[in-house]
Amino acid sequence: MLDHAAIMELRTRDDTSWSERDAMLYALGVGMGADPMDERELPFVYERGLKALPTFAIVPTFAGGPLFRIGLDTRYLLHGEQAVTLHRPMPASGTGTVEGRMVGAWDKGAGKGAVFAQEKILRLDGDPEPLATVVTTAFGRAEGGFGGPTKGQPAPHPVPDRAPDLSMDLPTTPSQALLYRHSGDLNPLHADPEAARAAGFPRPILHGLCTYAITARAVLAACCDFQPERMLHHQARFSAPVFPGETITVDLWIDGDAGGDGGGDTVSFQARVKARDAVVVRNGLSRLRGGSVR
Repeated sequence: MLDHAAIMELRTRDDTSWSERDAMLYALGVGMGADPMDERELPFVYERGLKALPTFAIVPTFAGGPLFRIGLDTRYLLHGEQAVTLHRPMPASGTGTVEGRMVGAWDKGAGKGAVFAQEKILRLDGDPEPLATVVTTAFGRAEGGFGGPTKGQPAPHPVPDRAPDLSMDLPTTPSQALLYRHSGDLNPLHADPEAARAAGFPRPILHGLCTYAITARAVLAACCDFQPERMLHHQARFSAPVFPGETITVDLWIDGDAGGDGGGDTVSFQARVKARDAVVVRNGLSRLRGGSVR
């Protein structure tokens, strides 16, 4: 039986490092540089003037952390939400530490599962200030009924009730998952047809974190002129899988400082696969620095 108090007391600390090669491999894995003549995307996949995608912060923080020390049955664990907050622009190489803690464990009741939220803070060596905060939320289908709180889970970001201001079609390739997995997520569900069939899928599916990064690409292209330093925060909720080779349509709603807190411009988004009439990402939110995004 899970112990809520023990879950919330968990703390981890891991060393990490990343190279320019890691940053370029990640960018290639999420579809940057598909057109090698596109000079807007080239700086993310070529060492001259190399830039790191904001969501690249996921890679050096991916391993370790408290979530997998709780004792969850990972066969029934689903990736629910992902968020990255950049306190400063992400460098293309570096060494640092990752401090992890659980920030939530909400009990849906016996037989109904539970939701777990993990926070990881990335710091560069020699710098006490955070570089990035990465929050991962997962749904444990087999974990309900341990006596944790039933309320208090943060509400999802509401997408505006109007037609999107802009939609972008971003294709994936049939081998997209085979490339993305080299950024750290080696789950066979994304590579092995037998493992995919055992999980109930007709073929391997794309990593949710790859789909997540593709939505960030859409925001960077549409609202930031490919300037990664403008992205302060990017969050999304996963709602359906993507199969490699499908085209992801990202719908964008562009607003000013909607929160009224000076925290930057707001871009809401969702993502869908039109060919299957499937919404694959919901409740997306980006916060951007630097005046109007239009």
